[in-house]
Amino acid sequence: MSDEAFDPTQVTDEEWRERLGDAAYRVLRHEATERPGSSPLNHEWRAGTYVCAGCGHPLFDANVKFDAHCGWPSFHTALPGAFETKTDYHVGYARTEYHCAKCGGHHGHVFEDGPEPTGLRYCSNGLALRFIPDET
Repeated sequence: MSDEAFDPTQVTDEEWRERLGDAAYRVLRHEATERPGSSPLNHEWRAGTYVCAGCGHPLFDANVKFDAHCGWPSFHTALPGAFETKTDYHVGYARTEYHCAKCGGHHGHVFEDGPEPTGLRYCSNGLALRFIPDET
């Protein structure tokens, strides 16, 4: 399912649905939000890399994950070139939404209430992520 040769511009909407499954499709392709506390990745603390569930693009090193007590996997630093952002007004005020730089998949929102060293909290839908543990 990765993703080096994967060209997201050549994937139809129906192929996205088949590739992702209904729930992840709604999050990644239609900017839905999963229910807080529902992601098994909330409890994942091994060394490794979080990649986009849509295309396999590397997004976060596991060592920047923290428990924000918000119900979604949270990270304070994205890998270089991981995301593009836009302003989202869906809840009535401006928020910064972030999308995979490779496939455009919606991942979540970034807030300025995270820990040092960045002060950022990338609040991510677990359905938009895939965890790849480091080999030991």
